[in-house]
Amino acid sequence: HMKSVKRILKYLRGTTNVGLCGTCHLLGSAFVSWHSKKKSCVALSIAEAEYIVTGNCCAQILWMKQQLRDYGTKLNKIPLRCDNTSAINLTKNLILHSRTKHIEIRHNFLRDYVQKNDCVVEFVETNKQLADIFTKPLPKERFNQLRIELGIINESCLN
Repeated sequence: HMKSVKRILKYLRGTTNVGLCGTCHLLGSAFVSWHSKKKSCVALSIAEAEYIVTGNCCAQILWMKQQLRDYGTKLNKIPLRCDNTSAINLTKNLILHSRTKHIEIRHNFLRDYVQKNDCVVEFVETNKQLADIFTKPLPKERFNQLRIELGIINESCLN
């Protein structure tokens, strides 16, 4: 076990400048998929990082929406939940400002889907952000609460 621990610590020491992003996808109240990975690009601000992750989540959800459409299930406006108001404002603002013009064009497709009303980006309080389970070191109580909310584990299993 000690060999594994040393390997993990060595990895962590070499990745202090790397961030994690995570999303979880629900259909109604059912948890259907999740995504967690190292960020593939460098963001200059937290708002930009959240904007990019929200766009990645949108792409995954649009793919799932198409799959469901192929099976005869039609979904209308899809809610995306984000805990960063600046990132939400970026999705609604169609004008590129000097502070955002450096964001790669591929990340701006989210604006198109918000404008077409296919997706709506909603604010969620940080303490209600389900995706934190995939990206943050959480206290045991919070970790267990998120597992219950996602339906990963039943509350009776914790007692």
